[in-house]
Amino acid sequence: MPVHASEGNRAGSRLSRGRGMGLGLALGSAVAFGGSGVAAKPLIEAGLDPLHVVWLRVTGAALVMLPVAWRHRALLLRRPALLLGFGLLAVAGVQACYFAAISRIPVGVALLVEYLAPALVLGWVRFVQRRPVTRSAAVGVVLAVGGLACVVEVWAGLSFDAVGLLLALGAACCQVGYFVLSDQGSDAGDDAPDPLGVIAYGLLIGAAVLTVVARPWGMDWSVLAGSADMDGSAVPAWVLISWIVLVATVVAYVTGVLSVRRLSPQVAGVVACLEAVIATVLAWVMLGEHLSAPQIIGGAVVLAGAFIAQSSTPAKPHEGPGAGGLPEPEQRLSSTGTAV
Repeated sequence: MPVHASEGNRAGSRLSRGRGMGLGLALGSAVAFGGSGVAAKPLIEAGLDPLHVVWLRVTGAALVMLPVAWRHRALLLRRPALLLGFGLLAVAGVQACYFAAISRIPVGVALLVEYLAPALVLGWVRFVQRRPVTRSAAVGVVLAVGGLACVVEVWAGLSFDAVGLLLALGAACCQVGYFVLSDQGSDAGDDAPDPLGVIAYGLLIGAAVLTVVARPWGMDWSVLAGSADMDGSAVPAWVLISWIVLVATVVAYVTGVLSVRRLSPQVAGVVACLEAVIATVLAWVMLGEHLSAPQIIGGAVVLAGAFIAQSSTPAKPHEGPGAGGLPEPEQRLSSTGTAV
């Protein structure tokens, strides 16, 4: 009996560490994604079209990940549908739909609609995958969406544009694709597709699609040789582009996909809501943008929602050591309800 208890404690401790690492990765991804705006805005104000900034971001990241894509070229034959879906939805779809939406409706409204994605993920898990959803995850989503409404000050621009709202909803659905596809194959053991390979090919496919949409041959390339103003300070444009490519895209996608694999789409989705809060705070600190009391309160509510969502939601059990999971006996122990 003491031996079984000791094994159970070790299993619980290992699973707890796994969840802690997953939450750390999810938070890192939210910070990396959230930092894109403070670097992109000075470039846009310097004369670059927003869609061209997105093209530079995705194409630059695709070039960085090109050696990884070559290393995992076997994925093209093994999982072509997964790679195509990730590139079209998780990379190109989210970006194109969001920027098309903000051309018709206020940014705050577009962000709020896009970050309905965690609620849609819960619906996907519950009704499509027919897996149980914990009450804590549902409460966390409600709090996170309510807090986001305050963070983006949705009441400041409630102009109704059906096409714009549909585009923002399209961005939300593509973001659902990001979380669901990031989770694909995570329980397949040694046969699981390498997440770095999936990201690399997703960025390459996304760059190809965005090249058609953004038409970068019409971009004002001279902006990249100059400087951009960041709250009164001149920053070389190449520094901002490097940040957007390396941190806000490569690091953001890698940590985000790994967090979904260690947690679950629904938990990682709620933690991702912190991206809007982080973006707002960074804009306050680095760009001198005003942060109102409702935004501060909303940020606290989002934090509470993320905490509640992950506090009692078990991380997904990964079968087999090759998937980063536990040996089979400890898998059985965790399935009995050990806290993860």
